[in-house]
Amino acid sequence: MLIVSFLIFFALELLPGDLAHAVLGQMATDDTVAAMRKQLGLDVPAIIRYFYWLEGAVHGDFGTSLINKADVGHAIFGRLANSFFLAGFAAIIAIPLAVSLGVAAALFRDTLFDKAINVASLTAVSVPEFLLGYILVLLFAVWAHVFPPMADIKDHAEFGERLYRSFLPAMTLVLVVTPHMMRMTRAAIINLLASPYIEMARLKGTPPWRVIVWHALPNALAPIINVVTLNLAYLITGVVLVEVVFVYPGIGQLLVDSVSKRDFPIVQACCLIFAATFIVLNIAADVGSIMTNPRLRRPK
Repeated sequence: MLIVSFLIFFALELLPGDLAHAVLGQMATDDTVAAMRKQLGLDVPAIIRYFYWLEGAVHGDFGTSLINKADVGHAIFGRLANSFFLAGFAAIIAIPLAVSLGVAAALFRDTLFDKAINVASLTAVSVPEFLLGYILVLLFAVWAHVFPPMADIKDHAEFGERLYRSFLPAMTLVLVVTPHMMRMTRAAIINLLASPYIEMARLKGTPPWRVIVWHALPNALAPIINVVTLNLAYLITGVVLVEVVFVYPGIGQLLVDSVSKRDFPIVQACCLIFAATFIVLNIAADVGSIMTNPRLRRPK
């Protein structure tokens, strides 16, 4: 996190142009620019400003927005809740669907069903998420008029309205992450089917579905949990394009708007939150893999 915070801060410092000029406009005088630079703290060396910013970030103070002078934490909190809602909505659908399809593909390996699932998953993986979003808008908003093309969610919207307006962006994320989890589930189960205990279960006359569900699946949980957790990280940190396509009021849309307006305090806070989420979920993936593997839990 320390390295990431350093990279985030100085990557923005390397952007061309002067922040004071960007805030005041092209008609600003030299004296006005100098006063603005002093107000923003730009007259202090970058390395010192970094440590000031880092100290505030550690205490939850990310500074003040350059556009509306609002506290960055308050500006981000509501948008972050919307992004978590969208990610949770997509995860509730994608995880059971991916595991079920992976188990079914392993059960009916090399059949027409398995081949169709693999072709569909490879197609979904190959299509960029923004294109998937536009295709869903075309099908369900423009042609069918079932869902709105833009996820314009108000702050005090009811739960049902949130689900309705978030459906298309959530389905876009489902189509993006489900193939990865499904293919990992299928591959993990198939790798275990050659194990001696699986062969013994088959020789005892155990039905194929029971062999996979009761014998293979529990031992394949480690890689499945790993890929599920990493895809959860993507659902939170990789929603920028999807939120922009559907004008969804999440942290990804806020990040894009802040970059275009050069509102650096919000950009820095958003990037740091994305990095923290990804790091925490990566650690959770490792811990989950260890907890599901008895051999890794035993002390040497």
